[in-house]
Amino acid sequence: QAQLEESGGGLVQAGDSLRLTCEAPGTFGTSGMGWFRQGPGKEREFVASISWSGVATEYVDSVRDRFIISRHNALNIVTLYLQMTSLKPEDTAVYYCAARDFKRPTQATRESEYDYWGQGTQVTVSS
Repeated sequence: QAQLEESGGGLVQAGDSLRLTCEAPGTFGTSGMGWFRQGPGKEREFVASISWSGVATEYVDSVRDRFIISRHNALNIVTLYLQMTSLKPEDTAVYYCAARDFKRPTQATRESEYDYWGQGTQVTVSS
């Protein structure tokens, strides 16, 4: 199982910003990647996704004007980012980084379309 490692979570106040980072092996440079989240008592949901090149992105409506997904592909490591602004209490969740197989370079919005997952990082937004 490939290793995806998230970081950057924490406790913030409503209106604050936070940037999540996910590091993956360089072999994911040709893979679509994404962020999902699971709030307390909720099912895991799609947040944002990005194609291998970074050109194509997709967002869930609730974050579209507040979050930005981006990535940096280097030879040995791929770094995926989620810049979150104007955070709201309803953004509180465990955020997961996900990657598709290297044969799948496009972005995707469904969990079933991702092959590798990180352990998650907690984001808590207080009101």
